[in-house]
Amino acid sequence: MFSFASDRPRRRPSLTPMIDVVFLLLVFFMLTAQFSRDTTLSLRTGGGGAGQYDGPPRLVRIGAEGLWLNGRPIALADSVAALEGLMRDPGDLIVLRGGPDADVQRVVEVMQHLGAAGFTGLTLVE
Repeated sequence: MFSFASDRPRRRPSLTPMIDVVFLLLVFFMLTAQFSRDTTLSLRTGGGGAGQYDGPPRLVRIGAEGLWLNGRPIALADSVAALEGLMRDPGDLIVLRGGPDADVQRVVEVMQHLGAAGFTGLTLVE
């Protein structure tokens, strides 16, 4: 008959190389992660706290492809000059309304553009 050697106890695999790999991946992703700076937009709500509206109308409708100031199409670059002609103070109310085809990013771009021009009375309505 055949003579087999006695069974040796099975050796357990070492987890050290796997832990090393996980640690290296963790360090890699921590070092390559890009941490962005949060930006804020000064915005009034369209409710009761928005203040009293006076002066000529300043309604900016935001669409996916363009802007309309008081119902007339206008380019984003020309919007600051057009709004300055309708305002006495940079804090006067400007009503922003997103169209059904405008996404949130487009609304934020317009708000940032107007905020950078010094307008502080931006009000977003639905």
